[in-house]
Amino acid sequence: MEIVLEDIGRRFNRDWVFQHVNYRFTTGLRYAVLGPNGSGKSTLLQVVSSALTPSAGHITYQRGGSAVDPDRVYQYLSIAAPYLELIEEFTLAEQIRFHFMHKAFLSGFDALSLMEYMGLTHAQDKQLRHFSSGMKQRVKLGLACCADVPIVLLDEPTSNLDEEGIAWYLQLVEQTCAGRLLLVCSNQEREYGFCDHRITITDYKA
Repeated sequence: MEIVLEDIGRRFNRDWVFQHVNYRFTTGLRYAVLGPNGSGKSTLLQVVSSALTPSAGHITYQRGGSAVDPDRVYQYLSIAAPYLELIEEFTLAEQIRFHFMHKAFLSGFDALSLMEYMGLTHAQDKQLRHFSSGMKQRVKLGLACCADVPIVLLDEPTSNLDEEGIAWYLQLVEQTCAGRLLLVCSNQEREYGFCDHRITITDYKA
């Protein structure tokens, strides 16, 4: 799958977050979007995911040589980000069941093996509102990376993770994201050191 950005810009009111972004994202490669906090990394990710429309320019999605309607791109991607909340009233088992009503499991995973992989089997009947911030982050990353979609988008993926959690994240990416289009928004090298290509968002400021 390919995502092509042609002279993309995004602004809020009169202020441009970025302008004149020309880029091609391709399945099988790993990309890092870099920049300080508040620089527009998350905004670019939301434009790439079709959650936000660009204020200028054109974005196209292609799969197997055929165009994909931007309104249907959500079917082909998964995302983990600080601003995307879990359903706090759900138990872990209910959250997994709900998520995978809309996505298929990546080969080799089911609900039980995913909970085991996240190290959270003991909490399967616990409401997510009672999870620690680190446990919630593991759930977000597990749901995103273990869904069978060609595009995985991760924003600040090690937020709230301790050193053990960070090692788990790196293993998760290595074991689940091969052959897919992976985009990581970050300003910490430990989160994106494995990426093939790096985009600095401040290069696209007015």
